[in-house]
Amino acid sequence: MSRQRISLRQELPLLVWLVIVWGALWQDFSPGNLLFGALLAIAVARLFYLPPVELSGRFNVRHAIPFALMFLGRVVVASFQILYLAAVRGPKVHNAVVAVTLRSHQDLIVTATGHVISLIPGSLVVEVDRSTSTLYLHAINISSAEDVENLRNEVRAIEAGLIRIMGTNEELAIVRAEAAS
Repeated sequence: MSRQRISLRQELPLLVWLVIVWGALWQDFSPGNLLFGALLAIAVARLFYLPPVELSGRFNVRHAIPFALMFLGRVVVASFQILYLAAVRGPKVHNAVVAVTLRSHQDLIVTATGHVISLIPGSLVVEVDRSTSTLYLHAINISSAEDVENLRNEVRAIEAGLIRIMGTNEELAIVRAEAAS
């Protein structure tokens, strides 16, 4: 399968990530091991077909830090909610699979949104429809249409946060317009 050549600038984040994963897998961040990991990363990226990671070219630290703190807060709160549901409510808890259509069609934003949602206890991405940027989530403690709408709003808020951090300028304009209205 042929693919168009990708510039080193576009491929560099993938290569750096592969080197970091290599070092973490071997639990060895020595220069020699990282150099070997870099050679393997280049070989993997050049020999095997990997879809290019399309980056917007922007990363906003001013939004990333509050987003990370918000994420950690949601993890703590959701952990206690799950503890309560398991200990007190038990089998009386209602679950649902909810479809959430995202604004972004970038693989990076859709994937990041799905991972953030899956890392917060109480919901899990069970399916992703790339063509429509729809996440299908299995969520705990969903018993009404209002709960479904709250979950969708939470997912779209997380997506908006990720767009503010690393989305394209067009997506950022959409998020800002929605926030203004």
